[in-house]
Amino acid sequence: MLSYQHAYHAGNLADVHKHAALAWTLDYLTRKDKPLSYIETHAGRGLYDLSGAEAVKTGEAAAGIVRAADWFGADHPYRRAVDAVRAAHGADAYPGSPLIARHLLRATDPMHLAELHPAEHAALEAAMAGTGTQVHKQDGLALAQSLCPPDPRRGVLLCDPSWEIKSDYEDIPRAFQKLARKWNVGILILWYPLLRDGPHGAMARALEAAFPEGLGHEVRFPPVREGHRMEGSGLFVVNPPWGLDGAMADLSRTFSRRLGTRSPRTAT
Repeated sequence: MLSYQHAYHAGNLADVHKHAALAWTLDYLTRKDKPLSYIETHAGRGLYDLSGAEAVKTGEAAAGIVRAADWFGADHPYRRAVDAVRAAHGADAYPGSPLIARHLLRATDPMHLAELHPAEHAALEAAMAGTGTQVHKQDGLALAQSLCPPDPRRGVLLCDPSWEIKSDYEDIPRAFQKLARKWNVGILILWYPLLRDGPHGAMARALEAAFPEGLGHEVRFPPVREGHRMEGSGLFVVNPPWGLDGAMADLSRTFSRRLGTRSPRTAT
């Protein structure tokens, strides 16, 4: 259950979708002079080398951020975070969500990152060294349950599993309901893949039923290679901040225009 390594997929179009939404949300929240907490349940290694053997082997970054970098203006928070990491680590560097969050948050905003994979955890600790971030080697959803409600109560949780465990599709909606009861003001963001056989469908419906005021957003894109099952990227946001629906609609139009795909699904 610890076989997944995001280095093969870093910077793909799903990352572009997820990270653009996350960056917009954090940028919006930090406009107010109020502290916030950040929790991530499946953090990965935090920093990726897109010239590395893993990224080159799959070609997902080449079809993703390499192609999509100019989809975002220099003032977009996602572009700012990517540019800052590349300025520090080189042109082939790509930030995972922990480094995107750390760049956009204030130094005083606490961050808690969970990662169970031994090698990924070690790399994450190295990537976040000196930033004041708490890095935990434990199950991310268990960590989130233990921390909620965090202090400060205002904040964001990102849940981005590998989805290699089939029961995740049933377990995560229940976990989100439990988290929302404990942390009723928390912005809870779930990422999921759109796979050819559609295993996400029942989960998305369960989330919509449990959180009728939540925001669901999906983008479609062509499989990166023959036989690849992923055909898009989905997000579900509990307690979406004001304006996120409009930002996601803009992102939908960008994906559709640049890729020539049909407009994705957005539900609130």
